[in-house]
Amino acid sequence: MRLGALLCGLVLAGATHVARADIYGYIDAGGNAHFSAERLDERYQLFMRGDGPFDSSQLGAPQPAAAPGAMQQYLSQHPNLKKYEALLTQAAHEFKVELPLLKAVMAAESGFNPDAVSPKGAIGLMQVLPATAERYGLQGDHRKSLADKLADPKTNIRLGARYLRDLMRLFPDQLALVLASYNAGEGAVQKYRNRIPPYPETRNYVKLVTQFYHLYKPAPAATATPAAGSGRVYLTIPGRGNLPTRPPASDQ
Repeated sequence: MRLGALLCGLVLAGATHVARADIYGYIDAGGNAHFSAERLDERYQLFMRGDGPFDSSQLGAPQPAAAPGAMQQYLSQHPNLKKYEALLTQAAHEFKVELPLLKAVMAAESGFNPDAVSPKGAIGLMQVLPATAERYGLQGDHRKSLADKLADPKTNIRLGARYLRDLMRLFPDQLALVLASYNAGEGAVQKYRNRIPPYPETRNYVKLVTQFYHLYKPAPAATATPAAGSGRVYLTIPGRGNLPTRPPASDQ
């Protein structure tokens, strides 16, 4: 199923419609970029308006160009998205999930950090929970624990893509619910009668990933501007900031 159809479904389904959100952001003292769909405090500056044009080749000069130059450079030159491009492309093809969606989810989940671990125990680039990995048959053994296996970028990306594929089947033509389920679990979405749960982190997450999905999609041919290179995004959202780094795996 193509996500063009999913986005059309967002327009038609008022209960799950997500408007393009303004994006605010700043770079902290550690050099990490933080983004939100709302201005959380005085550190956040308007990076891009929700009704601005989308062209991933123009990430180095977002609309409007209100963010500091350092932020623009940071967003356009992060190296890990290119590093994992082949794995993302392979998983997108295998599970019929659009590549721009995988990139957007990875950006929001881990900021492209393969060693990220959330406070809830989600692991790796796509922030997959061990319980979710076990649902798909991943198990630890005497050589590697489940967590160590899940931290492997190839395994992590495949499981994240597979989970997205299954959520798309569960909520056809409803991208907002797919993203809300990825963040809060499909049980939470079903609990609220197939609506986005009223959790601030989840609502922020859905808006941000939807916006960055548009950013990663190539601009229509009629309006595209030739680009010297593709843009890259590094993203940390409220609720997933300051993710600790996993210690080196120990032999077992």
